[in-house]
Amino acid sequence: MATSATPNGAVPINTTSASGSFTGKVQHIKIASAYDTAIFNGDFVKLVTAGTVEKDAGTTTLTPIGIFLGCKYTDPNSSQLTFNQTWPADTSASDAAAYVLVDPNVLFKMQSDETVAQAALGANAAVVQTAGSTSIGNSKNAFDGSTVATTNTLPVKVVDFVDGPTSSVGDTYTDVIVKFNVGHQLTNTTGI
Repeated sequence: MATSATPNGAVPINTTSASGSFTGKVQHIKIASAYDTAIFNGDFVKLVTAGTVEKDAGTTTLTPIGIFLGCKYTDPNSSQLTFNQTWPADTSASDAAAYVLVDPNVLFKMQSDETVAQAALGANAAVVQTAGSTSIGNSKNAFDGSTVATTNTLPVKVVDFVDGPTSSVGDTYTDVIVKFNVGHQLTNTTGI
């Protein structure tokens, strides 16, 4: 039973695309040198006009290009190529690049910040944005259980629930499986 709040952001688990794997759906997108916001594994990210990626901090609306899975950069202190699941804010590195799962049809698991009932299946919801864990590098973003509604502008849609030994429908912190509802930059007809 999910009785502890342990959100990990958006954890990719599958896709509704024709190909069931993530092969070819992870793209390297530049991060601006000295970008001043930390990005954690499982955070939503968006393209900005500079042609780089930044954390998408939206809650009731998102405009993501995808889910951040890690990054690479030359560490300014050691001069070594570094692979990290977190972008350390303010890192000066001209070669910084994010690994982003850009599939607009990705299915991902999120923990809710409260109980979610079976009636939420097919509904839409917002997300809760929280600073990630610097000790393990994961996002702490969560599904906002209090916003479950039919509202077509909410960013994620419930497609299933995690039903197993660690979570089930109606638990205090229900694990839900969601997909992007609206706003994904690859399906939006408006450019960046």
